[in-house]
Amino acid sequence: MRITVIEHEAAAGLGFFAEWLAGTGAACEIVRPYLGETVPEHAADGLIVLGGEAAAWQDEDYPWLPATRELLRRAVADGVPTLGICLGAQLLTLACGGTVERGDLGLEIGACRISPLPAADGDPLFDGLLDGAEPAVAVQYHGDAMTRLPAGAVPLATGEIYPNQAYRLGERAWAVQFHPEATPEIFLDWTNGSADHLTAQGHPVEELNTRVKAAETRLTATWKPLAERFAAVVANS
Repeated sequence: MRITVIEHEAAAGLGFFAEWLAGTGAACEIVRPYLGETVPEHAADGLIVLGGEAAAWQDEDYPWLPATRELLRRAVADGVPTLGICLGAQLLTLACGGTVERGDLGLEIGACRISPLPAADGDPLFDGLLDGAEPAVAVQYHGDAMTRLPAGAVPLATGEIYPNQAYRLGERAWAVQFHPEATPEIFLDWTNGSADHLTAQGHPVEELNTRVKAAETRLTATWKPLAERFAAVVANS
């Protein structure tokens, strides 16, 4: 079971997913186009496209984005199990005819609440996932938003700032605006790298870091099953 992983930058790797997917027997083949590696024309048995600083339309600065969008479009068309995370979700949205824009409500950041929508019931990844006694939370760090989903997309989860947090397209492709893979250490690296910018925008960096660290047990309990369920979809496809 091989999963092609597109990594857009070293600071936004597989995080939790590296261990969680390995535990299912999945082998992740990581492609790093920012280091000059070529985005493949076809994914392996599954496809994960990770996040990064780029805007989904910023092709001049990140010249591998068109190839990544085409890879995503082809994977959806071919029924390859696919998961787009943050930037990956936005690239999937653009690749399949939706719209991604600068968010008009500013940055969404930290450990933020994620709520299920009715279609989550029965979904291979999201069924019952967000129905615990405590509200589910996920790591967020994005300023762009999926404002119009592709035709046929099934919304699965929403949030407090931006409504389009997760959707399924077809039978085997999912997009999540948040970061189910991000560990507290990864989040700390992100905020340390942009602390002055965040502070200038009124985001309390130390408080954000503390809340994400405090949520680690909840993050693991919620998002490990998502990774395992995705691997199961790959294995059974």
